Amino acid sequence: MPSLWIGLQIIRRRDWLIRFSCVLTAAAMLVCAVVAPSAFAQEKNPYAGDAKAAKLGEFQFRANCAFCHGLGARGGGRGPDLTRAQKRHGSSDSELFRTINDGVPGTAMPPNGATQQGVGMTEEEIWQVISYIRSVQVKAPAQPMGDASHGKQLFYGSAACSTCHMIQGKGGRLGPDLSTTGSARSTDYIVESMRNPSRRLAQGISEAMKEFSQEYETITVVTGDGQKFMGVVLNEDHFTVQMMDTRENLHLFEKDKLRSLEKSRESLMPAYDPKSLSDKDLQDIVAYLLLVGAQ
Repeated sequence: MPSLWIGLQIIRRRDWLIRFSCVLTAAAMLVCAVVAPSAFAQEKNPYAGDAKAAKLGEFQFRANCAFCHGLGARGGGRGPDLTRAQKRHGSSDSELFRTINDGVPGTAMPPNGATQQGVGMTEEEIWQVISYIRSVQVKAPAQPMGDASHGKQLFYGSAACSTCHMIQGKGGRLGPDLSTTGSARSTDYIVESMRNPSRRLAQGISEAMKEFSQEYETITVVTGDGQKFMGVVLNEDHFTVQMMDTRENLHLFEKDKLRSLEKSRESLMPAYDPKSLSDKDLQDIVAYLLLVGAQ
């Protein structure tokens, strides 16, 4: 009898385990059925081609994105030009969604709602922003103008751009690194920066999430013993100023120990007028920056 009783208990437990396994399988299938549509929604914009959604997206863009990407999404102080078809961190709708929602580590692009710029967006609002970006995106890229190969020769040669600017680790440090300028700035912005560099100073070295980054202001200091230094401001507070001089030497000065300190919004970069750099040569340099930026 004990053996029979034990056998019956084993059979009952086996049946219970089988039924429990079936319940778990059914539950898992139900979860997948619920989650699948949500996951699919992340891959496709439900408002694609919707002009009304794009208009709502423009409002959200102005509140949350224009501070870095500029009005019209044509690029701003820190953010790239989003009117271009090719985006640096992914061009599909799903990739744009992830970039906006998750941010890009190590860059000035924060996760959605991580800063005080704007109030953060819902999933629906992010899709509306993507609809807006698509509405202002250039449908067909303009034919490349200029000879990039000749532009590279000019950059590192007679135009002397590399004296102050670096591309992919090669060049000077006095001016901003131009490795990503071709993808982050419009052609008009680049041309204006070379023809009239003092009109809009470039932003300098700063923490990626810093709300207002330091600009490349020109600074001239005279120390207590009469030494004079000229260069660009790297960082500054009420008591100290950090600068890089024209020989790329770094200096940190205590303001109360200086004989004088003068800052100017006249850029150290020379203005490349048509006499010093022809329109053709300027187009070639722009073509080179665009080529590097696309890599």
